[in-house]
Amino acid sequence: MDGKLVAGEVKKQVAVHVQQLEKHGTVPFLVTIQVGDDAASASYLKAKHKAADEVGIRSESHHLPADTSQDKLEALLGQLNTNPKVNGILVQLPLPPGFNEERVIERIIPYKDVDGLHPINAGKLAAGHEELVPGTPKGVIKLLNYYKVPVAGSRAVIINRSNLVGRPLANLLLNRDATVTVCHSKTPNLSGMTRTADILVSAVGKEVFQIRAEHVKPNSTVVDVGLTRVDGKLRGDVDFEKVNRVAGYITPVPGGVGPMTIACLLENTILASSIQIGLKV
Repeated sequence: MDGKLVAGEVKKQVAVHVQQLEKHGTVPFLVTIQVGDDAASASYLKAKHKAADEVGIRSESHHLPADTSQDKLEALLGQLNTNPKVNGILVQLPLPPGFNEERVIERIIPYKDVDGLHPINAGKLAAGHEELVPGTPKGVIKLLNYYKVPVAGSRAVIINRSNLVGRPLANLLLNRDATVTVCHSKTPNLSGMTRTADILVSAVGKEVFQIRAEHVKPNSTVVDVGLTRVDGKLRGDVDFEKVNRVAGYITPVPGGVGPMTIACLLENTILASSIQIGLKV
């Protein structure tokens, strides 16, 4: 499954919505915040701002030193919350040690929370109302839709229980009538679980972890969300070459879910902008 291709289609639709919003006097405006100098975070943010520029979304980055206080970060969020020109706010995670990430997320107004992590947005999703949803699970669903992978009635196994990937993805799949199993580090007989999956999503991201051909049900759909660097090269959770011979569909790393995450962030910025002016997209 070609994430670059599908992300390109999503971005085309976003660009059209940007023009529609401009006709209503709104130029979508995304603001990101990075605390500290984590190289991976800086790289991700650069890609997000580049993509925003490509579709006509205005964006701005705030880079704060690692020794910034929690209060100062929350004060900045307060300013952005009350700025009517700011439509989307994203705090790049993880934050440096010492920060209360949960409190930071809760400080963002829910309708400007383009990462979809605020408890109100998470609660809406859990209740079956999809609005601002985290970009990675949203991107996974879009890939499944684009390639017409049957979801209703399928057995889906997710190896991840985070608020950013596993939990929201489980809800998205449940909303589409899949039977969902969420696995994690304490799950016994993990390979026994993965072999039952019609749709297998792995988001572990550890060098010692790998999904091999014998862990996968023949003709299943395998979505690799994991990302780690091994010997200077980016690698996912899945042994792509060998699993590709068994699976019906598989996502590569890089070029699979990554581009979809960014495209869905742009789509969330459009959705947040539309909510704020009462426009249905």
